[in-house]
Amino acid sequence: MTLDTMPGHLIRRLHQISTSVFAERMKAAGIDITSVQFAALTVLHEKPGIDQATLAQEIAYDRATIGGVVDRLERKGWVLRKVNQDDRRARQVTLTEEGTEMLAVVAPIVATLQADILAQLTLTERTAFIALASKAVAH
Repeated sequence: MTLDTMPGHLIRRLHQISTSVFAERMKAAGIDITSVQFAALTVLHEKPGIDQATLAQEIAYDRATIGGVVDRLERKGWVLRKVNQDDRRARQVTLTEEGTEMLAVVAPIVATLQADILAQLTLTERTAFIALASKAVAH
């Protein structure tokens, strides 16, 4: 078996490509945001007021390090974090107006860069890839 036939290696390489394309586009747009931060903003837009643990689960991120992501988003003024009145151990996270505005700016850029991540594939192959990747990561 060679590296170019190992799914794990190919997935790692595709992740590198995806991360690079995302970073280049955000830098070109003058926006300081990571793909994980974008994912968090997107989920918080869809599910306002969820707690950090749920946010971590929704974006498939480690619960132990989601606090750092939320810290950075909070410092940028894009989210607010407050103690959950029903469970004082939990922190609810919501988008600020500035966070909502930033998401509105970033989302179209992210939508357009998706094709560049899979630039070597035809539209039919991209569709098949997304279907297969979705199936592979389904619980």
